[in-house]
Amino acid sequence: MKFVALIAIIPQEREEEGISLAKEAGAGAVTIVKGRNLGLEEKKIFFGLTLEESVSLLLFVLPRRLSMRVLKTLVDAMDMQNEENSSLAFTVPLGHVAGLNIQELHKFEEEIKGEFDAG
Repeated sequence: MKFVALIAIIPQEREEEGISLAKEAGAGAVTIVKGRNLGLEEKKIFFGLTLEESVSLLLFVLPRRLSMRVLKTLVDAMDMQNEENSSLAFTVPLGHVAGLNIQELHKFEEEIKGEFDAG
């Protein structure tokens, strides 16, 4: 089974929504990293304080066959194609993977089998 890392960078206030959407589309475990977004434009200053956007980086390790469904779900449901949206999602192929939970591997196998049975 070939794996990819799906990375989604979303506003922190939409973190739970992003996780729920990904899991409904077949994703399993997620690693969450908190950060801040420093875009091309200078940040707004309010009473001498710089306002920065807090973001969450969601990292999923998924079978390649399942990753496009999860990515498309996130892009569509979170309106990532909208220019005013500061979200980003992408996949990166993984050459070697160690440490995946055996229950998660079985879940992925069932998801992929379900795709073949339905098609």
